[in-house]
Amino acid sequence: MATTVQTRGVLLDEATFAGKIYIDGEWVTGAGGEIPSIAPATGETLVSVGLAGPADVTRAAASAHVAQQAWAASPHPVRAAVLRRAAQLWEEHAEEIMGWNVKEVGAIPPIAGFALHVTASECYEASGLPSAPVGSILSSEEPRLSLAQQVPVGVVGVISPFNVPLILGIRAVAPALALGNAVLLKPDPRTVVTGGVTMVRIFEEAGLPAGLLQLVPGGADVGEALVADPHVRVIAFTGSTRAGRMVGELAGKHLTRAHLELGGNSAFIVRHDADVDQAVNLATWGTFLHQGQICMTVGRHIVHESIFESYVEKLAAKADSMHVGDPAAGQVHLGPLIDEVQRDRVHTLVQDAVAQGAQLRAGGTYEELFYRPTVLANTPRDAAVYCDEVFGPVASVVSYSTDDEAVALASEGDYGLSLGIITADALAGLELAQRIPTGIVHINDQTVNDEANTPFGGVGSSGTGARHGGAQANIDAFTETRWITMRRVPGTYPL
Repeated sequence: MATTVQTRGVLLDEATFAGKIYIDGEWVTGAGGEIPSIAPATGETLVSVGLAGPADVTRAAASAHVAQQAWAASPHPVRAAVLRRAAQLWEEHAEEIMGWNVKEVGAIPPIAGFALHVTASECYEASGLPSAPVGSILSSEEPRLSLAQQVPVGVVGVISPFNVPLILGIRAVAPALALGNAVLLKPDPRTVVTGGVTMVRIFEEAGLPAGLLQLVPGGADVGEALVADPHVRVIAFTGSTRAGRMVGELAGKHLTRAHLELGGNSAFIVRHDADVDQAVNLATWGTFLHQGQICMTVGRHIVHESIFESYVEKLAAKADSMHVGDPAAGQVHLGPLIDEVQRDRVHTLVQDAVAQGAQLRAGGTYEELFYRPTVLANTPRDAAVYCDEVFGPVASVVSYSTDDEAVALASEGDYGLSLGIITADALAGLELAQRIPTGIVHINDQTVNDEANTPFGGVGSSGTGARHGGAQANIDAFTETRWITMRRVPGTYPL
């Protein structure tokens, strides 16, 4: 597929959306002005994107509240049809959207293609929600019919990050809409076209009525307005743990339900009986995919002492062999980091670890925003690069001697998102996993996996549990439970 941006494409006509936000079915000028969308690989300006201000959020939430009521009352086949059509449109416009993903996000084409696949799958999966059971009959000690009904919450705020903006936006947008809610979408300002404009245009073309999906990109003030608005009853936030804590605190103040999918520092345990070549292949994918800018990325490689040196040597050789460059200009393994701030943070973490005694076995250098895949051996366990989420292509490798030690190492720290265990004895791997607190476990696979019908979420500083994926998780996330009783004749009471 082509990877060049089509500036006046069939779906994404810049003349329509440039410098604008989307409120109540119209592209309008936002109170926050506009900023350039910059291609991280080249520094070129792709297009000017509009920014909202807090007043725009107030207006959008009010109109979404009105539009939502008719949408929730619409027959379930109507909502299902919109979601099915949206899924088809992601597939029909895949080449054009991939071009933006490659340019604006810095994704290599296979990652951009995978994001489109998951995004379409999320819509197909969500299309079954309108007709899903949304209630149950309860036992009652009184002569009455007692029911529990799941009803739409009303207006949902979705705050999505820059790294995989399609997947991390649609997994909340699609089920929220399918269940009869309206959505206010705030994508990261650096990836507004991929993470926001494409979504609006797809649902416009799919026949979604005006007011049900509104685009309000902006800074922290817009995020605060979104969380605090009285019409917004649920916030679905994906981002850093630091930002997530602030969102959760503000949401608690306003009694707004917050679903927080936050950072990770995933452990990857390689047992003594593992095939080293297979383990390195998995580790390479899980660590360096998308420049390490994935919450599930392998951060801590915990390798048995008997194969430690072989593992480090082969992982470093693999890292040295990888091509880093502009994903729109040719075939590469890694594209650019998102901006200079993130590049400098990654480099500082690596340099500090080396100063603390880590052995730099590969990488540790960069040109512009292209950071070489990096391997650190015997990283001190108190080094920030080992303890914290790096969000860059860095592998920290430590050794262990017993399974108990591996469990202790993998359980260290506050994060608990994804876990990988490589072993010739899968049951032994599962026994280890049962002792390590994480939201996701993969035995004999790396940590970066995603499917539309599976629960997704972490524990501890990685978030508030599985709030995405699968019918039940989505129904729980985007509906309220209402108790209803009915008597044949009015009851009587002794007063």
